[in-house]
Amino acid sequence: MKNPNKNNPPQPFPADPSRRTLLKGAGLAGAVAVSASSAGVVVATESQSLGNNSAPALEALETLTAAEAEVLEAICDCLIPSDESGPGAKEARAAHYIDRSLASHNRDSRAHYLQSLTALNEQSQKNYGATFENVARDKQVTLIEALQNDQIPGCLPSSRGFFALVRDHTIDGTFCDPYYGGNRDFIGWDMLQYPGIRLSASETDVKQGSALSPNHQSAYDNATYTKMAANTTKGQGGSRNA
Repeated sequence: MKNPNKNNPPQPFPADPSRRTLLKGAGLAGAVAVSASSAGVVVATESQSLGNNSAPALEALETLTAAEAEVLEAICDCLIPSDESGPGAKEARAAHYIDRSLASHNRDSRAHYLQSLTALNEQSQKNYGATFENVARDKQVTLIEALQNDQIPGCLPSSRGFFALVRDHTIDGTFCDPYYGGNRDFIGWDMLQYPGIRLSASETDVKQGSALSPNHQSAYDNATYTKMAANTTKGQGGSRNA
């Protein structure tokens, strides 16, 4: 099995985790994913309005159970937390992106997540008498440091290997095109001051750089790319139209 740390060892986890520290030096790349649907567990999302008695919005998890998704969301929140500068991975729905990706382009990592999330939860219960998402933030950070230092037994491909995996996927889910399930409300792109997808840029646009007003559009909001995706689907079925 390929060692995910061979060429890209995980960076030290900061004692005071901040997304700015985490992202410093990290290679950020847009996630290229193909969505795949499957039956899943229905869970509540954060879209419920505060201060009223309306039922929360529901969505189906594609790979993880509701309990596993809670643990994963707490991990993502530790890795790229919200701070005085704005929201982080939890608000960007990085965990939702990861769940979807485990049913598609990251399906080879599914077993790693299912076993490692359980192992981390068991360690949390052993150390602190509660599941990972229910312990205080400083205890969560201590457990993630143990994960990085290869001190959580039962993880796949190893404790350190799973840390590297979930760290990379959290970054992907925070900064991917929203089409793939993460970067909700363009939180990640705003964090990076990325102005968004543009089919063309004037000389004035280029000069403005990060000062250019964000357009908050997915690549798939553009009919050109949507049509290309539709034609590709037809082509796979052997009936692509000219």
